[in-house]
This record gives sequence, C-alpha cells and structure tokens, in this order.
Amino acid sequence: MNNTWIKSLIGGVIMFGLLYVVSLMMSKAGLFGFGIDDYSSRLLHFIIINIILATSLNLINGYTGQFSIGHAGFMAIGAYASAYFTVTYGTAIETAISGETGGLLSTSIVLLIAVAIGALAAAIAGLIVGIPSLRLKGDYLAIATLGFAEIIRIVILNIDAVGGATGYQVPGYANFLWIGFFAVATVVIIHNIVRSDMGRALISIREDELAAEAMGVNTTRYKVISFVISSAFAGVAGVLFAHYNKFLSTNDFQFIKSFEVIIMIVIGGMGSMTGAILGAIIVTLLPELLRQLPDITVPGLGVVKFADLRLVIFALILILTMIFRPQGLFGNREFGLSWIMRPRTAPEGTEAVGGVEGVPIAEDIKAKHLASEEDEKK
Repeated sequence: MNNTWIKSLIGGVIMFGLLYVVSLMMSKAGLFGFGIDDYSSRLLHFIIINIILATSLNLINGYTGQFSIGHAGFMAIGAYASAYFTVTYGTAIETAISGETGGLLSTSIVLLIAVAIGALAAAIAGLIVGIPSLRLKGDYLAIATLGFAEIIRIVILNIDAVGGATGYQVPGYANFLWIGFFAVATVVIIHNIVRSDMGRALISIREDELAAEAMGVNTTRYKVISFVISSAFAGVAGVLFAHYNKFLSTNDFQFIKSFEVIIMIVIGGMGSMTGAILGAIIVTLLPELLRQLPDITVPGLGVVKFADLRLVIFALILILTMIFRPQGLFGNREFGLSWIMRPRTAPEGTEAVGGVEGVPIAEDIKAKHLASEEDEKK
C-alpha cells in the first residue's frame, strides 16, 4: 500500500469521524452537552445537498464549458423516481430483510437502492436530452435544457401516482451521515474525473472546441458523458432531498432552482471545485443570515425593516460580486495548503538556456568563440 492510499484512507476516516460527530450533535441528547438546534440542522442538510448540485453542475458549466439550465429537472427525476420506489416497495423490502420496519439495516438498504434508482433515472434522462441538445452551443443549449426541465416538472405535475399537484409524502430515510457521505463521494469522484485524461479532454473542449476536434477529441461524446454524469449526481441530490424533506412538490423544482445552482458556481468560480463548494455554502446560508438583520429607525423614513429587504440585499451583493470579481471568488483555482508549505528547492538543470543570466545560446556560443580566438592571438 503506497502513501497515496494511506493518505486517502486516513482522510476518509477523519471525514467519517467528523460526519459522525456532527450527526450526534444533531440528536436530541446532543454530544457532551453540545447540540445543534433543528433550524441549524435543517439548514446544514440543505447546504450539503446544494454542494452535490453545485459540484455536479460545475462538471458541465465549469469544466466542459457548456451552459445548462436544466439541473432542477434532473433533480426532480431522481427525487420522484426514488420516492415512488420507497413508497411502493420500501415497506415490503424492510419486512423481508429484518422482519420489521424501521430497522437501521433495512432502511439503509432501501435508501441505497433508492439512490441507485434515482441516479440511473436521471442519467438516462441526461442521455436522452444530451445526445440531441449538446450539438447546440451557447444560448441555444441553455434554452433547450431549460425547456426540458420545465417539461419534466409539468409532466410530474400531472401524474397522480406521485401526488400530482397535491404533493407526495416520502419516508424519511436520509440522515446527516448518508447525505454527508454522498456529498464527499460526489466531490471525490468529480475531482478524480477532472484530473484524469477525460478531464483534460473536457477542459480542452472548454478552452477551444474547434482545436480539440482538430486534435482528435470526440467533443460530442465527451460532452454527453459529462452531461450524463452530472445528471446522475443531480438525481442523487434529488433522492437525498426527497428522503430528508419527507415531502415533494413540483414547486421545489421550478426553473428558479436551476438558476440558484448556477449562481453557486458563478459566485465560487466556474472551473473550481472548492469554489463550487464555497458558492453552495454562501448562496444557501446568506439569505438566512440576512433574515436576522435588525430593524433600524431612519429619521424621515421611520422604521426600516432590513429583514424584509433581504432578497434585495442578497441580489445587490451578487451584483457587486460580479462587478468586482467577475471570475468568481476562486476563479478556476483550488484552495489548498501549499501556501503554508516550505518552498521547494529548484532541481538542477532549470537554469536559463545559455547561462545563469539567460544569455541566448547563439550569443553565448559566439562570445565563447571570440574569446578563444583572442586567446590564440595572444
């Protein structure tokens, strides 16, 4: 076992430990007297679900350079497909496994099956819409994906088997541990994809699609693959949202949800994994923090309730961010710990060609030749 695997194993154990500690703090008993209230707990769950959405959409918009506005549709497909499975077959599967309902093992197995179904359904939908629409570019692709998301929402709205317009009650199988686990898995998988040969092909498409085609990259194939992978993870986010929220409504998947996810990756920085994570945290948390703004008495205007203006203030913050930092907070860079590491000594052989001071090699040879001629004359 090499050092890379050891570091990955240690990192996984630490991450699981942190998730387990936070999960214990969310329980009624708390952890050593410390606990997280229901409001903060719910907000934290939604932050992690949004991290899955942001990092998955970043694979298309950030790394591949396409512009999709249909993420809410894929999220809805994953949510409703998995919810129908758990409502229809979940109880029978739990009884078959443990002889009773509500057991930890049985509910975990049902949730894993539901995640697989939601991811598969969303991936198939991504493949169906991706093959024809990803031949489009720019605004045309955005309009096509936005239309697809709205078509999915309207279709679900008219299916009585999943509640239709009245909504759909879903068993609450998803807890913080499962949501955190799938968020970490999403980040790790997409990070590895970006660092692979496929990731370099996607980035080449983003930088110059025509040049990528000239170099032999099958641009349509790679764009469809990235679209399918991103859609699958959006479906996973939908499954976790459904089984945590315990209720589904088509209003949760309107086009404004897709724009919200786009704002996350734009604020954090398109093409940055840590930027997408930070953007998801900011966009989810900031409106709730603005809700806590106090009332201020202004002479001549009376009492100004800034909490009622939170959406206006939030929009103003986004506008100022785009004016002064249009590339996002991280741009296409990643946050790392290299800034606290000691600078490495440059290896030998890195001197400039022609000498230490960077003299061009032709001039350096000419100077040596003249010097040798002078020595001969002497």
